[in-house]
Amino acid sequence: MKSRLFYTDAYKDIQGRIVNTLNIHEDFLTGSTARSPRATGDAIEVILGEEFAEILGDWCVEYSPSFARRAMADLAFTDRDRLYYIVDVSTHRTDTHFNMPNLTSVERLARFYEDDTNYFVVLTVAYNVSGTKVRVSEVHFAPIEFFMWDCLTIGALGWGQIQIANSNYINIQPYSRKKWMLELCDIMLGFYPKEIGKINARIQRFKDVRRSWESKPDD
Repeated sequence: MKSRLFYTDAYKDIQGRIVNTLNIHEDFLTGSTARSPRATGDAIEVILGEEFAEILGDWCVEYSPSFARRAMADLAFTDRDRLYYIVDVSTHRTDTHFNMPNLTSVERLARFYEDDTNYFVVLTVAYNVSGTKVRVSEVHFAPIEFFMWDCLTIGALGWGQIQIANSNYINIQPYSRKKWMLELCDIMLGFYPKEIGKINARIQRFKDVRRSWESKPDD
């Protein structure tokens, strides 16, 4: 079932509400935390966790802000059509030159999307800091299948991690989940043979290292 939240312009209104909520919030950084993108990102996530149900308004009928640290997402909600959304929050300080955040495991996503009523949503927050004041410049709030592959990459961790290739460039377009998932499959079917080649090269490397050490005399 297509989400009325995302297959209309409603999600753009949510993006605007997120920007407004964060920008009118009282200062939440200190002199020391303002220097730390991680501390700032954690603080933004806490604020969103506390206020996200209110930001969603009538779109939300059930809400959970509590997940384990290694869980797939930071927030979750169910909408009035009983569609279930989990939300991964990613923050990016715009005066840093490069940021390549992990979004989710390809295997976790494949399993989660076996249920057509599930949505894996990415919420990106771009911000800058002046003194202890955080100013949010841009928010993206969209299901992962709206993130075009020219702004994503696959990291070699576990089954493979979907990553934003560079947080300074995000390309979002309303898109078919089926087409996006078929493209993911094609990408992974090209990715794994390359990883096999790398592993074979590493195996050969340590065969050579072992032969070298076998030829050495004991101390």
